[in-house]
Amino acid sequence: MELTVLPTDHRIPIESGSNLLELLRKHGVPVSYSCLAGRCGTCRCRVTEGKVVESGRDVLSASVNDGQFVLACQTTLTGSCAIEIPEADEVVVHPAKLLKGVVTGIDALTHDIRRLRLRTNKPLSFSPGQYATLQFASGHIRPYSMANIEGDDELEFHVRLVPGGRASTYIAETLKEGDTVRVSGPLGTAYLRRLHKGPMLCVAGGTGLAPVLSIVRGALAADMDNPIRLYFGVRSPRDLYGADMLRDLATRHPGLDVHIVVSEDADGSGYRGGLVTDAVAQDLPDLTGWRAYVCGAPPMVEAAQILMRQRGLPIERIYADAFYATGI
Repeated sequence: MELTVLPTDHRIPIESGSNLLELLRKHGVPVSYSCLAGRCGTCRCRVTEGKVVESGRDVLSASVNDGQFVLACQTTLTGSCAIEIPEADEVVVHPAKLLKGVVTGIDALTHDIRRLRLRTNKPLSFSPGQYATLQFASGHIRPYSMANIEGDDELEFHVRLVPGGRASTYIAETLKEGDTVRVSGPLGTAYLRRLHKGPMLCVAGGTGLAPVLSIVRGALAADMDNPIRLYFGVRSPRDLYGADMLRDLATRHPGLDVHIVVSEDADGSGYRGGLVTDAVAQDLPDLTGWRAYVCGAPPMVEAAQILMRQRGLPIERIYADAFYATGI
């Protein structure tokens, strides 16, 4: 039995029952991974031929036309097969950590958004655009994206206060400077692809601005000179935050073009009106050769992905994180 790894065309002898990620690492195949527990999504790959078992679930490559995505750390090989590792040249390895963080600040950015700043006992290694899980107390656990980049003195998170949300209510009403927070991560696959040389499109809605800020800040720190179009959509002017941060980034990155879009009460605000996806559609008729990062509410993320695919951008070049408002 043999495992074929695309696009590198590695051919690896296998035994039934082998774990896919362990086998790839053993044979020196470049592959991204982090948590090793099926939570972070970093080791996602695609089965193009044959059959595997993922977490007790049979996966046939023929079940969809272009193969089936699986998590390598949760996948058992049962026979000869072929897999495709996306972007083998963009491998990131950030071993998952559980850190102790101390609250250094909770700042009001709008009527319902808070900036939470933490200083951890050890550095957290992550790629721009990833997120971490924060535990404030028993039953108060929630994932939030970092807005900063690796190496900063503090971790920065943007928290929207959700009515009835246990974690956000705790942050707003109970959490204070000096309190401790458990930080675990990093998680997520919508991280900055540093080897890409073409134009970048960043679309953020609400607190989806946090990972987009991290991505743009990461591009600046890496001296990337890619043209970047950043679209930030909010409901009304009172929901807008971060405009000064975006202007500051634009002054330091001549290729950064920022568009703020307000869907309600835009008249007299000085900002574009309508939906953020409509602004993208008006400005960018062809996205061939681009990479896109999309973060925000699920309906916006889904609409943006559909639009981008219609404009020539393959789904594997769209890196998305949907922010779900839940009661936790």
